[in-house]
Amino acid sequence: MKKQNLQSILVLSLLLVAGSAFAQTINVRSDVPFSFKVAGKSMPAGQYSIKTMTADGGTLMLRDSESRTVALVNSNSAQKLERSNATKLVFHVYGSEYFLSEIWVAGNSDGHQIPVSSRERELAKGNTALDVNVLAQVQ
Repeated sequence: MKKQNLQSILVLSLLLVAGSAFAQTINVRSDVPFSFKVAGKSMPAGQYSIKTMTADGGTLMLRDSESRTVALVNSNSAQKLERSNATKLVFHVYGSEYFLSEIWVAGNSDGHQIPVSSRERELAKGNTALDVNVLAQVQ
């Protein structure tokens, strides 16, 4: 009996781990109408695809439609109490500078948060960021 219980617990644990890894996997596309910064790199306005590159979902690749601009970004897991109502990219804006901050997929309460760069941290001192949402589509 104890052996069956242990096997059941192991199977449930594996399912939970697999489910959480899957929830963090993304593959989205978005038209970003302004230049922005991510992980210290400047990205021009344009159409971008964003997808997870690692099994844990923590590393993201951003690529423009012509594959000229590519950025690899380590992200943190983010959670909301409610599920996201839209697939979107969230940018923090200080003056005329935009920084990619979060990525959410419709129907999920888990998302990706991009760590704050030193430039954004510098601009944030004494200033409040304006959040701008740009819609995206799941690929």
